[in-house]
Amino acid sequence: MVMRIHFPNSAFLGNFEAFIRQFDTESPEELVITANKNWISVHPVVLTMVAALGQSAHFKRIRCEPFEAKSRHYFERMGLFKFLTIESGITMTEHDSTGRFIPITQIKDSESLSKFITEMIPLLHLAPAHAEPIRYVLSELVRNVIEHSMSESGAFVAAQYYKKSNAIRIGITDTGVGIRNSITHSHYAPDDLAALKLALTPGITGTTTREGGTEFNAGAGLFFTKSIATVNRDFFAIYSGTALYKLLKSKATKRISLHADPFEDRHSKLSDLPYWQGTAVGIDLLLDENAAFSELLERIRETYRDAVRARRLNKHRRPKFS
Repeated sequence: MVMRIHFPNSAFLGNFEAFIRQFDTESPEELVITANKNWISVHPVVLTMVAALGQSAHFKRIRCEPFEAKSRHYFERMGLFKFLTIESGITMTEHDSTGRFIPITQIKDSESLSKFITEMIPLLHLAPAHAEPIRYVLSELVRNVIEHSMSESGAFVAAQYYKKSNAIRIGITDTGVGIRNSITHSHYAPDDLAALKLALTPGITGTTTREGGTEFNAGAGLFFTKSIATVNRDFFAIYSGTALYKLLKSKATKRISLHADPFEDRHSKLSDLPYWQGTAVGIDLLLDENAAFSELLERIRETYRDAVRARRLNKHRRPKFS
């Protein structure tokens, strides 16, 4: 059996579903990778997904057809071929990536996580007060992979800064137990999409049934990430098992509302995708600094606190009989 992955000319969060639908992750014998011959431009989450597959133990053989597009040097510089353990045949001079991109990085422990976060700060091109919330949520997302995904290969991360649009795109992927297997330790989720909804709901974590989580795991990482994307009117996507949840961009003229229930946001969702053993998260963030951003960060915290408080009250409310 052969699993084929094709890099199209474009694969970003806006058309993420099209990339996902064209592969079958359950073919265990051979992984064959092809690419558009003219131009290839992809989101970092696509790179981390393919790198994670290349490091998994599923395939007896990995084969990559030669990339012909001029943009093939990008894949070499981002370290994709290294993680696929194949020779690319591409030679290039490497320049300092600081503030421009973070190549595919494998994170298995706190030390490598700290190094990644240190490299992420200059990539944000933000003042410390604005960079801190983003640094926090990325650290929490990767830490959750290390502590709860049970993935032997850890997390795969990559990021790219786009100067023209002053935006950053980030991908985080693992091939661990997946959201549903993790969340159902403490909560009921009949399918992968229901599990994604729970994982995105503030205060819910697979480590405990306690509303608001514990002092060590508050169930806030994914909610904060989705909310920051909401504030920035950007894409956010999470894919696990057969399900995908994608936050859609909102119009600049529309007032921003933060919701504890992710299904109340402007979004798309699918539950019939090829099965992904683990979790993949893609984030797009516009990095403009303004007072409204700081104000809305506080609104994110308030929404989180209110949602947790409401569920605690509802959980302990008893019916009254006359």
